[in-house]
Amino acid sequence: MMKRSRLSPILIYRVLLGLATLAVPFGSPRAHAEPEVVDGIAAQVNNDVITFSEVREVVSGTERSLRSNLSGQELADKIRDARKAALQTLIDRKLILQEFKKKEFSIPNSVIDDRVNTFIREEYGGDRQAFIRTLQAQGMTQTKFRDQQRDIIIVQAMRYQNVKSNFIVSPLKLDALYVTNMPDYTTPEQIHLWMISISKGTPAGPHEADPQKAVAEEIHAKLAKGGKFDQLASLYSDDPSGKAGGDWGWIDRKTLNESLSNNAFKLDVNKISPVIAQDNRYYILKVTEKKSAFTKPFTDVRGDLEKKIASEERARQSDQWLTGLRAKAFIKTF
Repeated sequence: MMKRSRLSPILIYRVLLGLATLAVPFGSPRAHAEPEVVDGIAAQVNNDVITFSEVREVVSGTERSLRSNLSGQELADKIRDARKAALQTLIDRKLILQEFKKKEFSIPNSVIDDRVNTFIREEYGGDRQAFIRTLQAQGMTQTKFRDQQRDIIIVQAMRYQNVKSNFIVSPLKLDALYVTNMPDYTTPEQIHLWMISISKGTPAGPHEADPQKAVAEEIHAKLAKGGKFDQLASLYSDDPSGKAGGDWGWIDRKTLNESLSNNAFKLDVNKISPVIAQDNRYYILKVTEKKSAFTKPFTDVRGDLEKKIASEERARQSDQWLTGLRAKAFIKTF
């Protein structure tokens, strides 16, 4: 009799590390499945079938979210796309499980036990009885749940096994990625802004001045004589920041409209702007701190860039491997 091969213990360990934060894609006992009205074959993958109920189980959470936020044709289109994606996921998993069986690999029972125990510990605080009650409420047996966990481990292990991890990252590719992602590593020029903002008023007559402008100018005069900006903002500013003494915190040039932003960013630290009339308001600005734009140097982000390239390469290799499995398989959707 041919001896069945076991996947490398190191490989399984890597998979279990990944599973620590991996959502359970085959359905969780905490998820409330939609009632099944009809069932049938959604796809055939070689000699195995995937049912519509399996597709609904995978996509039920997504569908509930869609139904609570969308309606009409948009809802119908999104549900169709979600079910299509779920079916493709199930087809790929079926192909991977079939390949595992074809290669005559095996997973030690102890690995599955550890995975189940970890799930109970993390999701139920180690309360096995609460876990069992939840399974029963969802109409799932412990055996089925265990089989699901086994399949999750197999799928991840097979993906890892068919991805090379010793590829070399080209320095030119790193440089190009750094340039492309430079906005993500750049903190724009910023100022700590304080603002007094009051609404324009209505002049008493066609030749009368706006009384609110006089108020703004009086506030400015008080500031020029040493008045406390935050106190005057709390008293006079009629925008939401007034309650915080006019403190807008750190802002960049995109926070305000272009004209007001230009006025703010040209101010020297601790200087007060003149009264600025814009649209239907009067503004008085003060800047207490400034930060120049800063881009993290390549040496500081090189590690992140290497991880990004490695992740993309692993995904490419995994997709390439799956494409090969699909090409060799008989797949029919209904």
